[in-house]
Amino acid sequence: MNATRLFPFLCLAALALSFGTALARQEPQAVEQTVRAFLQQATAGLPGQVQIEVDPFDPYNQLPPCRKLEAFVPENVRLWGRVAVGVRCAEPAPWTAYLTARVAVFGAYYQSARPLRSGQILSPDDLRREEGELTALPEDVVLDASRAVGARLRASVAAGQPLRQSQLVLPDVVSPGMEVAVRVAGPGFVVENRGKALNRAAPGETVRVRLEGGRVVSGQAQPDGSVLINP
Repeated sequence: MNATRLFPFLCLAALALSFGTALARQEPQAVEQTVRAFLQQATAGLPGQVQIEVDPFDPYNQLPPCRKLEAFVPENVRLWGRVAVGVRCAEPAPWTAYLTARVAVFGAYYQSARPLRSGQILSPDDLRREEGELTALPEDVVLDASRAVGARLRASVAAGQPLRQSQLVLPDVVSPGMEVAVRVAGPGFVVENRGKALNRAAPGETVRVRLEGGRVVSGQAQPDGSVLINP
């Protein structure tokens, strides 16, 4: 066969090879759906309304098609705002790719209803409830009014500013000499003892306790005035 007659066959062969290569690529929609389903499940417990946007997966990728896709994120990664989500292929051929996504959370938060001075003890009238995108606000924005009413301000706050937990000093729930319940909690068990507090502490702060036998332990003060020790 001369070159003139052979040329159309070569073109058809090249087209078939190109078509076969295109079919061998990983289908982007499956990867995107895997990431979206993973994020929907992982953010089910977040406060407010959650919206998830997943960036498109490369349609020209050279990855072989996968029968079993698994999404994951590294430990301690907060699914809040812009996040990178990994997708691995379990079978038939292993590979790993990453997609970016945006997790937006909309809900209620609290801001200052008027100018507030440093050292002021907050009352309900000092707070104003607002609705907005929580992921665009400081991470420690106040979501629960009970966590702010009765607290003392570390510094002055202008009117209309989101209130942050780091700006507040909560009232002490433990004082020196106070008898407290001490709980040690672990998987499937809780052990309780009693003792006397050796320092003041607000909820979440560290408190030292002298147990009835004389031993001194440290734990975290709880809102009810008890002390929790994690083994």
